[in-house]
Amino acid sequence: MEIRCALRLFSCATCIAFDLTLATQIAAAAENGTLLTGKAAMGDWTSDAPGVRRKITVQDLPAPSSNVLAINLPRVIQRPADAQLRVPPGFRIDMYGSGFRDPRFLLTAPNGDIFVTESRANQIKVLRDTKGSGKPDVVEIFAERDLNKPFGIAFYPPGNDPQFLFVANTDGVIRFPYRNGDLKASGPAEKTGARLSGGAALLRSGGHWTRDTVFSPDGKKMYVSIGSRSNDSDNAAEADRARILEFNPDSSGQKVYAWGIRNAVGIAFRPGSDELWMSTNERDELGDDLPPDYISSVKPGGFYGWPWFYIGNHVDPRHKGKHAELADKAIVPDVLVQAHSATLNLCFYTADQFPAEYKGDIFAAFHGSWNRKKRTGYKIVRVPLDHSTGKARGEYEDFVTGFVTRDGNVWGRPVGITVAKDGSLLFSEDGNGTIWRVSYAR
Repeated sequence: MEIRCALRLFSCATCIAFDLTLATQIAAAAENGTLLTGKAAMGDWTSDAPGVRRKITVQDLPAPSSNVLAINLPRVIQRPADAQLRVPPGFRIDMYGSGFRDPRFLLTAPNGDIFVTESRANQIKVLRDTKGSGKPDVVEIFAERDLNKPFGIAFYPPGNDPQFLFVANTDGVIRFPYRNGDLKASGPAEKTGARLSGGAALLRSGGHWTRDTVFSPDGKKMYVSIGSRSNDSDNAAEADRARILEFNPDSSGQKVYAWGIRNAVGIAFRPGSDELWMSTNERDELGDDLPPDYISSVKPGGFYGWPWFYIGNHVDPRHKGKHAELADKAIVPDVLVQAHSATLNLCFYTADQFPAEYKGDIFAAFHGSWNRKKRTGYKIVRVPLDHSTGKARGEYEDFVTGFVTRDGNVWGRPVGITVAKDGSLLFSEDGNGTIWRVSYAR
């Protein structure tokens, strides 16, 4: 069923309190699997609860405005002693590890080790659970040289016997020799020749610095996502930015795979297919509820609008009259998510521990808003797919919530996400530098 409701927030000089009646309604929505649509799907964090589903369509988009002054940065605090993360019935959540510095990306090795990219620390760590306790008892630094804001990492070739760990630095892709079970790189980094726009100039002047990298299932192609330098500029500094690039594994044969994508932070192939998916941050300053971020399959050669259009052929008013010839080529993404959620990494659930209906679905980490009067994001969501076709249904569902306190402070900002070898779901948050494990206990 669908429900359209307006969520109210009562504020005072020192706190923000829940409207208990509406909180009860949201709890009921979660329990009943209610689908929030339209304006109701664009509420703030007080409407979050495991099981609450949202569907935003093109028809729901408000008119563009300006919220350039809506600077509501998250007030990141230490985790309160009474903070409780919430997951759906039958699941449990436990802290997997703590004390990390900026744990931005997680990757599961074929042998079950968990690789963690600590981007600002310029380190890659390996976590190993030798006791089957659900927590790592071995933590080693795999690499800390030749790293420059590393983010995405990928094993090559795909499969159970990789020979290298590829690392997407902000200015290019490098690789380290790797064999199953290595806790430290057995040799120095090798430059691959895949140079990326940004680098030192980017770090001085700002812009999107994360780069993700994946290999096609057959290992014949490498894909690298690179975000824009700006919010909405189309000047020369944006050359070779805001796109997904394709390479041969040796970094030759570079071409643009898809473009007009402001910042595809996470990319991944849908299991059993050659279909690439992305998790994308859209632009700011067009309104609290505009434009939606999105999670979508990527059409080869596809144009996704940035910076001149958004969500199909909607004109960005800051670029009115430009490139009309591209308007009808701008693709509407598969799943629209609430504007300014900052959807970062994503993964497909490929294991058997969770109930069967979860297999093949997407999990994504929402880092949380800053350009919005009322907070949104700061959670893990599930994107259900039609299991017969692999197509998205256009909706998404809260899976892990609770990183925002009752008074509106934030103690966790989800970033990295991966499926562990035992079938549990691991995700990191860089507010307090922790990693969490979600398992199915029923």
